[in-house]
Amino acid sequence: MDALDDLCRKILIHIYKYGPDSPKYMAHRLLGASGWAPTYDQVKLKEACKKMESMKLLTVFNGPLKRSPTSSVKPWIKIKVREVNYKPAGIYYDLTREGKRIASHLYKENRKDP
Repeated sequence: MDALDDLCRKILIHIYKYGPDSPKYMAHRLLGASGWAPTYDQVKLKEACKKMESMKLLTVFNGPLKRSPTSSVKPWIKIKVREVNYKPAGIYYDLTREGKRIASHLYKENRKDP
């Protein structure tokens, strides 16, 4: 756990709290951040995810993502929702068993600080 830098810790906490995510989207919304411009560098996030994947803390997510129609005015959204294999572009990462254990510890530790 000492080998993890600050960005890796944030990624583990983010995936633990919010579920599987892609580095592209994490650049904008890591730990609940929001805004038009990315808060973190997407390339560094990808490298950190690859590093943690090699450490067996993250795995590539293959399951279905939560999908639900957002508006009855936009019927094409409902069609995409019905597609079985539809998934937004990018590689999504999820926690492994060991990753969940470490992320849980980090999340609880981080929650006590503020």
